[in-house]
Amino acid sequence: MTLPKTLRHVQTQHGDASVDVENIFLFSANLHTAGVASTNEAELGAESDAESVTPIAIKSQEIKSTDGVWTYEASEDCGSQLATIAEASLEQLLEKRKASDETEATEPKKPKLETKDLKLTRPGFSEERYDETSYYIENGLRKVYPYSFTFTTFTKGRWVGEGILDVFSREFRAQPPEEYKRSIEAGNLTVNYEKVPVDYRLKHNDLLANTVHRHEVPVTAQPISIVHIDDDILVVNKPASIPVHPCGRYRHNTVIFILAKEYNLKNLRTIHRLDRLTSGLLLFGRNSEKARQMEQQIRNRQVQKEYVCCVEGHFPDGIIECNEPIEVVSYKIGVCKVSKKGKDCQTTFKRIAQAGDYSIVQCKPLTGRMHQIRVHLQYLGYPIVNDPLYNHEVFGPLKGRGGDTGGKSDDQLISDLISIHNAENWLGIDKEIAAYSTKNQDVTAPNTNDDNQTLIKSTRDSKVTIWTQTSHEPADMHFDASKVTKDPHCIECTMNYRDPNPEDLVMYLHAWKYKGVGWEYETELPSWASGDQDHITLGLRNKRC
Repeated sequence: MTLPKTLRHVQTQHGDASVDVENIFLFSANLHTAGVASTNEAELGAESDAESVTPIAIKSQEIKSTDGVWTYEASEDCGSQLATIAEASLEQLLEKRKASDETEATEPKKPKLETKDLKLTRPGFSEERYDETSYYIENGLRKVYPYSFTFTTFTKGRWVGEGILDVFSREFRAQPPEEYKRSIEAGNLTVNYEKVPVDYRLKHNDLLANTVHRHEVPVTAQPISIVHIDDDILVVNKPASIPVHPCGRYRHNTVIFILAKEYNLKNLRTIHRLDRLTSGLLLFGRNSEKARQMEQQIRNRQVQKEYVCCVEGHFPDGIIECNEPIEVVSYKIGVCKVSKKGKDCQTTFKRIAQAGDYSIVQCKPLTGRMHQIRVHLQYLGYPIVNDPLYNHEVFGPLKGRGGDTGGKSDDQLISDLISIHNAENWLGIDKEIAAYSTKNQDVTAPNTNDDNQTLIKSTRDSKVTIWTQTSHEPADMHFDASKVTKDPHCIECTMNYRDPNPEDLVMYLHAWKYKGVGWEYETELPSWASGDQDHITLGLRNKRC
């Protein structure tokens, strides 16, 4: 049997150019020798013992080199010797496996940590998520009773090798570092569901789980009205202030959860999204096939979208087209701007009404970039009147008109957004909670003002919703102290929050009409879009005070 010297390339295994065939054969021979030497005499025969086996094994495997080619030659009795060696090796292997099995039987095997198994045990992947807490209506707001919740996330690549406390202090700013340290020491913040020391360094595929006492931000109590429903699709009119799906400080106070908990509409597939403060048409697939079909139409720009907004100033006559590219400045806080480095973007605008110093404008985005309408209106110099982000001097004296941000770099712009307006509140994460003096007041104390109760009743009865179709239990219409839970380590349990004004929960941008291949949906226009200046100024009065 002849083997070339470079028969097998093992560069990917050892970083070597070729295999040293001679050493492989010699090593193999020595292994066989050792195996035979350790075998019982009865198994090898009366004439075979440890001393006689060694020369026989080596003699039966002669290796010669001729002109760079290694040759392996077996002696005439090699077959019987190899058979004996194989038999002995097999028995040794069986004995080893038997011993291993006995050890495993006596020592409980620790469950293997696998991503797939962890996913099944992570919170939020079962029907139980809807039963974590419930709603109550107070002062025209939908509120959530505090509840315990476990946040989970797998370690991101950039976190590997960093301390767990450092990562949570930097990446998750909902709590101060001291609270994360306490949680780690108490075993509430775990890695792969096991308690770790404070100085633990994260590894690839580590599953981080942090159990907290969660207080959600209130949203409007205005009901989600059904525009269209059938076996394939659900179309709703989303009120402003309600996020589409769980994010940040919102979970149960989201469209997805409200539809599931109160309307019994579950397993919906999100086809597109609206900003939290934007109202209007929102489409869901009721099966994966329909959702994919609708998503494909949107992706291929086969869907005509029409929005309406209220902007500052006298918007020009005629159709105004803006083709400026838009770049995401920060995904983390959700800020965009017009930039040559951005993606192609196209929006057409047309004034449809004038209300004093305000203009009602029809908007048709031909592309689907983040904050596209808001950024293009800022660039044109006609920002949405109550846009908390793109209608502010933080973008410079001209508020971003013509792309002028006052010479600020992207980093400076982000820094100013955070420092000037406390980004967690002002950028829409928890704007509504503006906390005041904390420890001596009871956060659970309900507002019992009769006027507020009247407002709540009129909010619910003003429009018939799907509640009457499904007979599903609605939110509590008054605060129920028996449903409140408290955590002695929860900072928010010691705080009392001011309820947001209704004006804080809306931005004058509404998704009005959507038209695709074989379908078309439309909502009623909100009151501020009627062109009546009184409706606009009434909605802005308290906000500007």
